[in-house]
Amino acid sequence: MRLLPWVNESGGPCYLSTGDPDGPLSRLADDVEAGLLESAECVLEEARALLREPVVGERELRFAGARLAESLSDTLRIAVGRGERLEEQRP
Repeated sequence: MRLLPWVNESGGPCYLSTGDPDGPLSRLADDVEAGLLESAECVLEEARALLREPVVGERELRFAGARLAESLSDTLRIAVGRGERLEEQRP
């Protein structure tokens, strides 16, 4: 079972049951993971730039914090899913 990088309608985890890591849904999940990680890098870069500013408004900080939390959640889900797949590959 592969933990997918997205959640269901109620915010719970989604899993893919397949033995084919090159199947269309596995490839889609790989592409989504890559996009989420790239987005997280951009969010982090923008947040760091914002924090370098001498004066920042509360709204900007809240917005950056919310995006950072979303990105961290996505990144952790990807890390957990990849860790699970590594464990499955061990003899």
